[in-house]
Amino acid sequence: MESEKLSKGQLQVAATGFLSLFSLVGIMFYGLPFFYDFWVTDFGWSRATVTSGNALAKIIIGPLFGFLAGWIIDRFGPRRLMLSGIVFGGIALIGLSIMTSLWQLYIFYMFNALGYMCGGPLPNQVLISRWFDKARGKAMGIAYLGIGIGGMLVPQLARWLNLKFGWHEALMILGIIMIAIAFPMAWFVKEDPEGAAQPKQAESKVPFRNILKSWPFYLLVIGSMCSIGAVAGTSQNLKLFFSIDLKYSQEQAANVLSIVLGASIIGRLLMGWLADRIQKKFVMILIYILVAISIPLLYFATTPGVVYVFAFIFGVALGGDYMIIPLMAAELFGVKVMGRVMGLVITVDGLAEAFAPWLAAWLRDRSGSYANGFAALIVLAVIGTIAVALLPRRTKIA
Repeated sequence: MESEKLSKGQLQVAATGFLSLFSLVGIMFYGLPFFYDFWVTDFGWSRATVTSGNALAKIIIGPLFGFLAGWIIDRFGPRRLMLSGIVFGGIALIGLSIMTSLWQLYIFYMFNALGYMCGGPLPNQVLISRWFDKARGKAMGIAYLGIGIGGMLVPQLARWLNLKFGWHEALMILGIIMIAIAFPMAWFVKEDPEGAAQPKQAESKVPFRNILKSWPFYLLVIGSMCSIGAVAGTSQNLKLFFSIDLKYSQEQAANVLSIVLGASIIGRLLMGWLADRIQKKFVMILIYILVAISIPLLYFATTPGVVYVFAFIFGVALGGDYMIIPLMAAELFGVKVMGRVMGLVITVDGLAEAFAPWLAAWLRDRSGSYANGFAALIVLAVIGTIAVALLPRRTKIA
């Protein structure tokens, strides 16, 4: 399984990860903010309100299901959870396409959070970690290309569908497309390499409590939480910032968002390649520094060309940010407890993804400018960088 030539099973796993992340993160997670300004205009909701659906859902679903999802993966494998998540994600987009009131926004964002938790990064990270070892960074980078390509295409596709059919039908079509793309491959994928010991037999012996007592675990949690919060807070508010504050047309806003996600493809490939060659801690620090230096460029977004520099740097950082966390977790704690470790990490990261976009939007509503919101996101990025810098290079506890 460690030869340079990938086996059929490894190719299938990488393709499954690619298509699943293309749909549940690229289309669903990065596609929904494209519709925020339509909700502000059509329903008269504030920026804080349209971002509160994501916040409330992550706050409720994350703590309730995060560790449970990781335990299910460690006990029964990631495939069944992934299939459920794909269906939940499709229901979320289709439901949001027909919503008429605020309570419906919250209900369907619950399905959104369930879809992301059950079918998004968590099961794919574990699946890839089971099938790959030495080339894990490369494999994770390939799978995570789905996020970049999906996120790059969805603003253009959503804009085109909106022009042809209106935003309601555009969202419904995206939900159907998402299920059609992701479900078939997840149905047929194998959870473990042939001949591998079943994880559920060995992992019951792993002293997971030792990990919870270790300081590297909490540094990883703090670092990832702060950086993910900075990234999510920025990306979830970009369409609102561009279309309402800067008066960009739908085409201009879609183009910049596509540059961000296009650059994330470079970030995933580059950071995955680096992670297989140098200490993953140093790769993580590099990514977090890029997050911290990109956000201040938004203060100069009216200066010609600056927004494109921001889009490229932020996109590269975004591409590596989510991908490097499971690689670092495997480096620190091993793959036997990846489900539980990443279940907890993604739960905390989900809370950051919930609060940070809402906080930036709320500060914008109160002050009439995104200046304070961007400042808060910069502080988060800096704290995340410091926490990761304090991590050891390698600490196998499990």
